[in-house]
Amino acid sequence: MEMAPALDRLLERVGAGERLSAAEIADLAATPDILALGMMADTVRRRLHGTRVTYLRVAGCAFDASFAECVPPAAREIRIGGAPGTLAVAVAAVRSARAIAGERTVSGFSWPDVEALAARGRTALPDALRELRAAGLDALAEVPIDGVTDLDAVVAVLAETGFERLRLTCAQAPPAERTALLLRAAAAQDRAGGIHVLNPLPTVVTSARPTTGYEDVKAVALARLAAPNIPTIQVDWLRYGPKLAQVALTFGADDLDNVTASDAAPDGHRRAPVQEVRRNIEAAALSPAERDGRFNVI
Repeated sequence: MEMAPALDRLLERVGAGERLSAAEIADLAATPDILALGMMADTVRRRLHGTRVTYLRVAGCAFDASFAECVPPAAREIRIGGAPGTLAVAVAAVRSARAIAGERTVSGFSWPDVEALAARGRTALPDALRELRAAGLDALAEVPIDGVTDLDAVVAVLAETGFERLRLTCAQAPPAERTALLLRAAAAQDRAGGIHVLNPLPTVVTSARPTTGYEDVKAVALARLAAPNIPTIQVDWLRYGPKLAQVALTFGADDLDNVTASDAAPDGHRRAPVQEVRRNIEAAALSPAERDGRFNVI
């Protein structure tokens, strides 16, 4: 593919390890040349990760359900779903999940969830986080960039209370607002560190404002280019499906989150969920590697 000279120069620069400016990222957000954008993002991803793509098998379980019944042995992370009404209920759910998880990672709740729990219980936010951490919570499932006012303060209090390798997400910001959020995440990483994952696709998708494949892969590419200082750009396999996830891998993503943990394969081994994930990664000319919730490759 022949690119415009300006885009070609940007490709050379990112290939050499140079970081693009905020103004250049904003210009790229406006370009209709999605293929050139994807080539740039893929260049950065390959420089950081080579051909390796990791994936995580997650068992999602509502806070008020039986963890013993909904966690398959193959799950590498237990993710607590739903929004408990009180901090005590949330802590009890974490303890129940930890009892089943053993050495596996336990994640759950969003930053707004924890803020609400602390406010209802009239508990200082750091104290609420420490209670959850002491009960066995390893990570918050979602820290939405578009759901916090002061991202630096959020990163700082999570680090102070023992939460590492933060995962930043986007709740429902429209495409026009996402580039600024991605740059905000990169700036927070520059100042404080501690951010390991950036998942740029909305976690809340409504029929009133559905996303398009074009917007989604563009967001992934912009995330990789805007935040080369954040190690992992992630896509939710269960939410966005194999087709979008596979294309996203060629547009800068290097990790597939929330892969079904069930090993059930009524149609044969090759139809098992994990085999489908691996086939999709390999079809993109990349190398699949299963990981645990702490990003250790298994």
